[in-house]
Amino acid sequence: MSGKYLLAIDQGTSSSRTVIYTHDAEVVASAQQEFEQIYPQPGWVEHDPEAIWDSVTSVTRGAMQKVNAVASDISAIGITNQRETTVVWDRDTGECVYNAIVWQDRRTAAFCQALKEGGNESAVTDKTGLKFDPYFSATKIAWILDNVAGARARAEAGKLAFGTIDSFLLWRLTGGEVHATDATNASRTLLFNIHTRQWDDELLELFSIPRAMLPEVRDCAADFGIASDDALGGNVPICGIAGDQQAALIGQAGFDNGMTKSTYGTGCFVIANTGNKALRSHNQLLTTIAMQIDGAVTYGLEGSVFVAGSAIQWLRDELRIIDSAADSEAIARRTGVVTDVYVVPAFAGLGAPHWDPDARGAVLGLTRGSGRDEIVAATLQSVAYQTRDLIDAMSDDGIRPSVIRVDGGMVANDWFLQFLADVLGVAVERPKNIESTVLGAAYLAGYHAGVVKSAKDLTTLWQLDARFEPTMSADQREGLLRGWQDAVNRVRKAN
Repeated sequence: MSGKYLLAIDQGTSSSRTVIYTHDAEVVASAQQEFEQIYPQPGWVEHDPEAIWDSVTSVTRGAMQKVNAVASDISAIGITNQRETTVVWDRDTGECVYNAIVWQDRRTAAFCQALKEGGNESAVTDKTGLKFDPYFSATKIAWILDNVAGARARAEAGKLAFGTIDSFLLWRLTGGEVHATDATNASRTLLFNIHTRQWDDELLELFSIPRAMLPEVRDCAADFGIASDDALGGNVPICGIAGDQQAALIGQAGFDNGMTKSTYGTGCFVIANTGNKALRSHNQLLTTIAMQIDGAVTYGLEGSVFVAGSAIQWLRDELRIIDSAADSEAIARRTGVVTDVYVVPAFAGLGAPHWDPDARGAVLGLTRGSGRDEIVAATLQSVAYQTRDLIDAMSDDGIRPSVIRVDGGMVANDWFLQFLADVLGVAVERPKNIESTVLGAAYLAGYHAGVVKSAKDLTTLWQLDARFEPTMSADQREGLLRGWQDAVNRVRKAN
């Protein structure tokens, strides 16, 4: 394999980033760019696909320029992406028929409720591991087909293509030559049978989505075509794709049964590796494909919290009570654990294990003495409490991790990680490279390109930065958790 670098594209909810690695997974250059979040109505969240594409090409060229790299220097490209976010475009022109509908968007809540009342959810969960919720792609596709003039007729005529963001970027990078996705992204659409690993005709009929719109599903490490001259200034093979949370599990070397990671980006997502068993949750967690490599599938049990890092952005951008996310750590250290104020950041409803799209955020327990510092600390604490809800649900389903590996922007905050370990009652490990998502995409590309030989090689590249052991008393922990559950119940009962 020619080239000395691996290039990974991480297209996230609030920004796009490209990182260039050596073959030994050392970072040599990176570039990142935020783009606009669009909120047309309460509960609606959109992105301009062209803004996403422009940001991806900008950061990719920017990262390459930092090391004076040309296309021939890149061995392979990996892509990881915000999952479930839905794009529909014209196959002939490449023009998107509507903005990307983001995974956080709740506009199809009534449609999902009607499907639940129709009695189909159990059978659909058996096939997909998912629930009827606006979070997933299927109802977003249906909304576009039913609300954009002429879209359904064009789709039925085979003129429109659907993709999650990985598919959209792949189409653009290859000049429209490849319409494909990987098994992890496919498993988040509500249209993919995770047992047969095929698009499911009964699900397509249920959601009234033409099969002709769908991409081909491939392994996470596979031949995804060649990035064109226009995109990178030369031809570079695209060799890896995975949804962001599965990519993070790979980046955390989570290849063994029972290994568990928790990522703190816009949301919080916990995935436990369940091996070749698709474990059905009794606690409203999701069964998903964790990875599919060399034709072999690994399943995962996942809990999804919609608001984590975005709650800190809320403090900064809407409340304007901090200047930067980093300020929250100093404030929390000064304030200490807040025992009487609870923030429930249900800005987009509540995810697992509640799955309440109608819940809305609240700050509870305020007194005249409450101020900025208490709200900031309570917001950090809310992310740990939500994680505890997920771990409790996993434990009841038979997955009891003794350690959790964490990553994402929030884990630079030592105070938060110590509180997380205290609330969970288990050790928390932070790797030296906290950007596991983009690293996982690079690993996949390197594996298919022959640069990385095996999962064992990837495991040896993982390095521990810090380990946080729980120190809080059981009585204090249980008291805090009772207050949290009361706060959640109040938010849910208010709707």
